[in-house]
Amino acid sequence: MTRRSAALLLLGLAACTTPTASTEPEPAPPTAARQNEGERLRALFAASDAAMLRRNPITAIGRGDYSNADKLGDYYSDAYVAAEKAAVESDLAALERIDRSALNATDQLAYDVFKFGREQDLKGFAPDILPLTIVRPINHFGGLQSFYPVFASGRSIAPFRNVDDYEDNLSRHRQFGPLVDRIIARFRQGLASGVVDTKLTVRNMVEQIDNLLRDAPEASPFYDPIENFPAAVPAAERERLRQAHLAAIRDDIYPAYRRLRTFLQEEYLPRARDQVGLMYMQGGERLYRRLIEENTTLPLEAQAVHELGLREVARIRGEMEAIKTRVGFNGTLAQFFEHLRTDPRFTPPSREWLRNRYYEIGRTVDQRIGRLFSNLPRTRLEVREVEAFRERTEAAGSYQDGAPDGSRPGVFYFNAYDLPARPTWGMETLYLHEGAPGHHFQIMLAAENEALPNFMRYGGNTAFVEGWALYAETLWDELGMETDPYQRFGGLNDEMLRAMRLVVDTGIHAQGWTRERAIRYMLDNSGLTETDVTAEVERYIAIPGQALAYKLGQLKILELRARAEQALGSRFDIRAFHDQVLNSGSLPLTVLEAKIDTWIAAQRAG
Repeated sequence: MTRRSAALLLLGLAACTTPTASTEPEPAPPTAARQNEGERLRALFAASDAAMLRRNPITAIGRGDYSNADKLGDYYSDAYVAAEKAAVESDLAALERIDRSALNATDQLAYDVFKFGREQDLKGFAPDILPLTIVRPINHFGGLQSFYPVFASGRSIAPFRNVDDYEDNLSRHRQFGPLVDRIIARFRQGLASGVVDTKLTVRNMVEQIDNLLRDAPEASPFYDPIENFPAAVPAAERERLRQAHLAAIRDDIYPAYRRLRTFLQEEYLPRARDQVGLMYMQGGERLYRRLIEENTTLPLEAQAVHELGLREVARIRGEMEAIKTRVGFNGTLAQFFEHLRTDPRFTPPSREWLRNRYYEIGRTVDQRIGRLFSNLPRTRLEVREVEAFRERTEAAGSYQDGAPDGSRPGVFYFNAYDLPARPTWGMETLYLHEGAPGHHFQIMLAAENEALPNFMRYGGNTAFVEGWALYAETLWDELGMETDPYQRFGGLNDEMLRAMRLVVDTGIHAQGWTRERAIRYMLDNSGLTETDVTAEVERYIAIPGQALAYKLGQLKILELRARAEQALGSRFDIRAFHDQVLNSGSLPLTVLEAKIDTWIAAQRAG
């Protein structure tokens, strides 16, 4: 799971991108026409991107643009929503005035991706969809309440290099309370319209807030930059900044969290819904259909996704049976799962051991990665532990992108909460997915590619981003990883997780499965611990449809690789294939398919 777009996390809205690209060759227009239309297209991209950064200062900070770093943004307001919708409509109108047939092949690809994205963004503002999302602005898996402590800690995208950066931070702190009040107002709007979130999600948010508020201001993540002044902050300024930050935490930030907690616990929770599936929410069935398309970039029906998941679960169970036989375990597959969950030899001895083992895995991958990739990210990759205040509800691992200029590394976060729930046999595949060659490669190779327009460098859709990361797990054999049968089981277990998501996400939101039934299904079909399974199921409840994208994206990339291997035979070059998949940023799946088909044809012709 990535943590790319701060603005989207704050809004609680998912990025929208869906497909359709023409694969028919078009007659080449005159060179002058191509140049003129290409220049107009790139000017549109640049103007759209610059305007987006002005509206979204946190996103700008993540890109290394600090021109409005003293602002948090106008999120959650009617004016912000109206401005975002107007920008989408303006972009699409401008795009319509550009003659696609007069573009070269590279610009046509960019045209198609941009059009996809903006058309899908516009669907999110539809009058039958927006009222279902805007009144549920945060949840326990994403939102201002969990994003802001990390953002302001000095360990994320906000810089703390000098006095000006600290002053910008204080300015943002003063804006935090009003944003929280807007969140409360949006929730109240949902109470009035009858569109409410689940009690489970609300309780988890309350717990997150309690975990943060139990520490004194001086022990909070907000105070960390004060404990780590850089040399560029003069000693004479440090006491003033310390007092100002302490006052902001004590008088602005903590009271805002308390207001949010009181509202959620006392006003919202009693009226939240007991049933966890979207089908039980007003307008939920309509929203779930939209979320499937939004997250997978494919117009799929929930039932078809559910049945595909059942087939994949059955296939992977067969491979797990083979591992059980290989290690000589006498018992059923369910007993083997329990053995893997409970045998102390699979429990990391300490947080430090877990961290050091991930360092070791990373070094091994680095030594071998050149076998499969000709282009490597310049941005370095760091391994870090998930912070204590959010570790209980976080996934086992996640990735935070770095700065393309190298000033901030990409980060693979591992979760050390409840060590018996972090079995050692799952470590190699987790690193391949979240670190290298998974999220770090896909995200940073795009961000570092200055030949791409910014929306392709920094944007993305879940099916491609997570599909690539799951595909990266399948490279274990070619990288010489998972040679131990238990680590290979870990790879199968992670693949099973993504297959089960197809079953469970659709089961919860389209078939009425309960939280308990979903947990039981995942425990019965994998070696995942109850801690991990619970966090997974509660994630699907909080962000419906997102988890479907992983497996569907992986299957498409595997399908395209098999097609290329069959078509090219001995001329197939895995490094060239990977470059084709990654060198244009995150593409909707049908656009990716069209691109790879064109590449295959060119390779055969050459």
